[in-house]
Order: sequence, then structure tokens, then C-alpha cells
Amino acid sequence: MTHFTRRRFLTIAASSVAFSATAEPFKTAKWYGQAMGAPTVMKLAGVSPNRAAPLFERVEKELRRLEGVFSLYRGSELVQLNRDKLLDLPSPELLEVLSLSDSIYTASDGAFDPSIQPLWQAISQQRDPEAQRNQVGWSKVSFDTRRVVLADGMALTLNGIAQGFITDRITDMLLNEGFCNVLMDMGEIVALGYHADGRSWELGVAGPDGHVLHRLKMRDRALATSAVSGMKVGAFEHILHPAGIAPQQSLVAVSAPRAVIADGLSTAMCLMSPRAGRALVNQFRGARIEFSV
Repeated sequence: MTHFTRRRFLTIAASSVAFSATAEPFKTAKWYGQAMGAPTVMKLAGVSPNRAAPLFERVEKELRRLEGVFSLYRGSELVQLNRDKLLDLPSPELLEVLSLSDSIYTASDGAFDPSIQPLWQAISQQRDPEAQRNQVGWSKVSFDTRRVVLADGMALTLNGIAQGFITDRITDMLLNEGFCNVLMDMGEIVALGYHADGRSWELGVAGPDGHVLHRLKMRDRALATSAVSGMKVGAFEHILHPAGIAPQQSLVAVSAPRAVIADGLSTAMCLMSPRAGRALVNQFRGARIEFSV
């Protein structure tokens, strides 16, 4: 699973519905803030700052609300769950991500496991993570609309999937506001509709050094990239297998109709052989591997 500390940027290039006469092609509105503890910038092309300001306020409010569900560093639902091992009346957003995590856990034969958090806690405190291995195990997590329950010593991280979920939520907000041609990069990328000149959006898959390894064109899809060497904590790679198995692939890019699915699949694939990774992605309708090494 991914231990999320990397710097993230939210960049949106959007035009109004059908590039209507209300668009202002030479104006760009910008928003700077924080999302899940990282500096974030949003850009809306073809929109004046005054027109964009109310939308930016709603986006900022929604990001704060979602941080109140998924953040590991604030008084979120997830922090409360990890502390108390019990959370009554979980939010619909948390339940949706837990359900999707369960699906990917099952489809990946346990490679994707949000209960990996005790290992990260040990690593961050410079303790031997092997001593915490028995506190990991998604099968020991139970949840329904009434409550979420963890076994003693357990803790969850949803950093390998929540980023994609949040990306989808912000994208849906833009769609509801009438922006149907959108390119958004929030760590996971969403490409909806077309570029202002009518072309499909052109994207690049880059390695940790920023070098572009693969180029592709997309519309109405999301793209997520996971790189094992993108970050290290001491001697440990930032994507951990719950059983202590070394990552099998160094960089994976997956696209899907929704960013949350692409995010979870790309994380899991780094911990699986290429053959097993292909079998995993094939279980999710509309998902496909764009690049892997």
C-alpha cells in the first residue's frame, strides 16, 4: 500500500459546456490551497477569477470535508477508527472506499491491504515492522452501515485508494457545474471530453525522475501511476506488501472509468507479477494497463 506524503498538484484545464460563448479563452483562474496535507493548485482555463471564485470556495469546502473522512493526520473518521478500533455510523464516503478496497483486496489475492498501517507506524518510529506483521489482515476488518470494527492492534491507511476517490468527487463537482471538458491532475488524472481545439487530451506517464516514459491520448477516463522507487522511508520502499514480499513491478500506470479504481489497481499491481497484475485488471470493467515496467 502507498504511504502518502508525496507532493501533489491539482491542475484543472476546463471550458464551459460545449465551449459556449460565455467562455473566456484568454483568462485563467487559479486556486492554491491544501489537500490531504499537500500543497495543491487548481487552474481553470477560460474562466475569469471572479466567475471561478464561488466554485473554488465549494471545492475547498469539499476537500476539507473529505479530509475529515480520510486523513491520517487530523481528527478524521479514519483517525478515530484507528484510535478506538470502532467507528459508529461511518460516513457513506468511508463505506464506499472500504467496499472498493475489499473488492480489490479479494481480486488481488490480498496484495492490496489497507490494514498495512501498523507496519508503517513501526517504520516511521524506526522499529522492526516484522514485529507488527500479526496486526495486519484485512479479513479481520468488519464494516456495515452501523459501524466499522478493527481487531486489537490494527489500523488502516486508505492512501492507496482515497486519493482517487477524492479526485472523482472533485471531478463530479465540476461536471455538475457544467464543465464537461476537463483535465484534472490530483496525483491521479481525470481527462473528460476534449481539449479546447477538439483534440483528445494528451498525457504522459513519467518516472520518479520526471522523465516521460510513455505518452497516450485519453478522454472520459482516469489515469493513475504508482512507482515503487518514488519514495523511501529508511530502507523501505513506499509500497509495502502485507506479507513482506518485495514489489514485483517498479512502475505501473492503469486507466479506468473512475480514478478510485485506477488508483487502487495501480497500487496493487506494483506488488504483483505482470501476469497476476493483468489478471487483476481484467476483473474490473473498463480498466486497462497503460504502461508497466
